[in-house]
Amino acid sequence: MNHLINRMKAAGAATLTATLLSAGCSSKDEQPPNIIFFFVDDMGWQDTSVPFWTQRTHFNDLYHTPYMERMAAQGMKFTQAYASAVCSPTRTSLMTGMNAARHGVTNWTLRRDVSQDASDDFLKMPAWNMNGLQPTDTINQSVYATTLAQLLKDNGYFTIHCGKAHWGAMDTPGENPLNLGFDVNIAGHASGGLGSFLGERNFGNAEKGKHTLPWGVPGMEKYHGDTINLTHALTIEAMAALDKARETGKPFYLYMSHYTVHIPLEPDHRYIDKYREMGLDEREARYASMIEGMDQSLGDLMDYLEMHGLTNNTIILFKSDNGGLSASARGGEPHTHNWPLSSGKGSAHEGGIRVPMLVKWPGIVQPGSSCDDYVIIEDIFPTILEMAGIGSYDVVQEVDGISFVPMLKQEGSTVENRDLIWHYPNKWGPSGPGIGSTSTIRSGDWKLIYWYKNQKIELYNLAEDIGEQHNLAEKHPEKVTELASRLGSYLQSVNAMRPSFKSTGELTPWPGELD
Repeated sequence: MNHLINRMKAAGAATLTATLLSAGCSSKDEQPPNIIFFFVDDMGWQDTSVPFWTQRTHFNDLYHTPYMERMAAQGMKFTQAYASAVCSPTRTSLMTGMNAARHGVTNWTLRRDVSQDASDDFLKMPAWNMNGLQPTDTINQSVYATTLAQLLKDNGYFTIHCGKAHWGAMDTPGENPLNLGFDVNIAGHASGGLGSFLGERNFGNAEKGKHTLPWGVPGMEKYHGDTINLTHALTIEAMAALDKARETGKPFYLYMSHYTVHIPLEPDHRYIDKYREMGLDEREARYASMIEGMDQSLGDLMDYLEMHGLTNNTIILFKSDNGGLSASARGGEPHTHNWPLSSGKGSAHEGGIRVPMLVKWPGIVQPGSSCDDYVIIEDIFPTILEMAGIGSYDVVQEVDGISFVPMLKQEGSTVENRDLIWHYPNKWGPSGPGIGSTSTIRSGDWKLIYWYKNQKIELYNLAEDIGEQHNLAEKHPEKVTELASRLGSYLQSVNAMRPSFKSTGELTPWPGELD
């Protein structure tokens, strides 16, 4: 039975028992840990003063994120954490534990029954699940799943959504986080972007006190007209929701999902002056101020926990939903903002999918530790459930994620004999290295990217070439055959969708199919 497989994959009975004992949650009289998942939009691997590479770079000296530094000193840094290249696939994987190839929400969602794929001269994009994640099986072109938030809620957690949702399309049940397992929804709706971060611009709403679809941020009307940044306002509202959570006596799950650092690039007035004085391009000065504003939010929440005596029983996970924007809207040369990684958001290259990740778990995770094993976004689902002590649960979907609690406890790894898969049979819009209709596999240090348009193969050894500058496909044909075959087999096993050729109407070959 799939449900049994999922439960066993999430945590074996013996492992779960050991975890609960070590976490101090074995007694029914002791409350499970509070959990904060701090999610940042479009934050690159290098957009921080915390170095995630083997050495510091000029980016680490440019950005000022002292609270990320504090969290890294108190927890574990993951140097090879991954997400999807754009937002909705990542967010759906987080909530369901499914790989994007399986759940089919492979591009960003917005309007019901409307694909957000850009036009392409050669390929017709597949009928992907453009209506997003749903709590029901009655919505066409969507994925029906039991969500992480719902499982936590069903097991006694007070669940709070704050910020960007971007799960279900407009006019579907999944656009409202309250339908996906959250007790509280602050500012979450169908849109993944926004008209403005500035209170004086009503957060993108045309009129003060009213909500303007699709880019106005809802539910924040009391701040309209004020000189406050949305990042700050959301943090205030999150702490107010935590006050309510404490009144319930339940453990809480706060999904702190910031809209920043998504475009439009607008200044956080609290921090912008110093970056302008540094002589940065105006766009880059704004970007840096947004990064620092995000970091201040993290610090405010950490200070809140200390103020209320919650630090020792609260887990914090920090992650970005995809790589940093670099193809457009930024200052300086495109595709360089995530160096030494190649490219950025929307790309199958490392700059589009490798993201910063930190985990603070008092009493379990060794302070100041680091993990170089790779993990991917769908792993968050079983990991949080194991952290919460939820060892037995039923879900309607097949779970692909694997708990990385062994890495957190430094007792083992999930990397051995494990492939990571990315599937993006879509057209994002901008062009650049690794940006296009692709599927990708990583196995150990080897990474293969397959292009549907022309069946081109890129092969890299990331241990030797983190910047993906040297395509080794011709030099290692045996590795190409091996990885392309495994990638194609996996995609077919989960009924993944693929493009077709406009000229013939025929489906593009699977990876490895032409060998």
